Amino acid sequence: MTEKALRLGTRRSKLAMAQSGQVADAVSQVTGRPVELVEITTYGDVSREHLAQIGGTGVFVAALREALARGEVDFAVHSLKDLPTTQPDELVVAAIPVREDPRDVIIARDALKLTDLPRGARIGTGSPRRMAQLNAYARTHGLDIETVPIRGNVDTRIGYVTKGDLDAVVLAAAGLNRVGRSDEVTDFLSVDTVLPAPGQGALAVETTADNADLIAALAQLDDPLTRAAVTAERSLLAALEAGCSAPVGALADLLTDGQSVKEMRLRGVVGTTDGSTLVQLSTTGPVPETHEAATALGRELATEMLAQGAAGLMGERAL
Repeated sequence: MTEKALRLGTRRSKLAMAQSGQVADAVSQVTGRPVELVEITTYGDVSREHLAQIGGTGVFVAALREALARGEVDFAVHSLKDLPTTQPDELVVAAIPVREDPRDVIIARDALKLTDLPRGARIGTGSPRRMAQLNAYARTHGLDIETVPIRGNVDTRIGYVTKGDLDAVVLAAAGLNRVGRSDEVTDFLSVDTVLPAPGQGALAVETTADNADLIAALAQLDDPLTRAAVTAERSLLAALEAGCSAPVGALADLLTDGQSVKEMRLRGVVGTTDGSTLVQLSTTGPVPETHEAATALGRELATEMLAQGAAGLMGERAL
């Protein structure tokens, strides 16, 4: 007799379905049970307002969490950067699999790179974080660009370029890799130019805290180094009291001696969207071996950034 299928809650976008499908395959392998995708439409998917006006990227998460609470799905997959930093007691992130490429990329007309864009080039992005850092880079490198706020899925955003409405758009490398469109990238943005969103490129597999058997099964997909890195990044975001749509970038990367991991470096940035002011700092320490140690790393860097004036640059603050 075939075991009952596990129900995986997912947003209905092409990207969400792709990354949920990858998790579903992995869960089937570790549990021996079939997994069915349950498509859920979130307010963030249907609203045409800018994310900052409707509560930030957390609006993509609420409907999935409600489906978990009602027992309509057994677990859900989120883009980790969309998760609010406060975790509900009744839910647990049972797995954070190995992270994809965290970088941002550009898809531009005529296969142009960022530094090759013509004067007055219009670059589309829905992210204040990307706007702040791109505009700051343009100021210091003599680029004449205009950042334009946009919304929409991968197809819609790339369409702005192919139809000639914009010269370029900025997207996450991880998303393009997951939907098989990385060959359209014309430039990978160095993290020295644009730090990604906290948790960018990572997935969160969430279930209810009372489902011990499923938590144990999902834990087999967890990557401890990825979890340590994103925990530090999200701790920084939380300590800054910044919402998911605030212009905050963070990346924890692992420093090696060529053979083994030695240290973790956490970098953070906050800036005004026009790029006129940035607070950008970093700290390096031992690789955190506990949740508490990773959280402390993020909190310490946030404290330094606040002392440098970061609070005044974020625009909206979390309520």
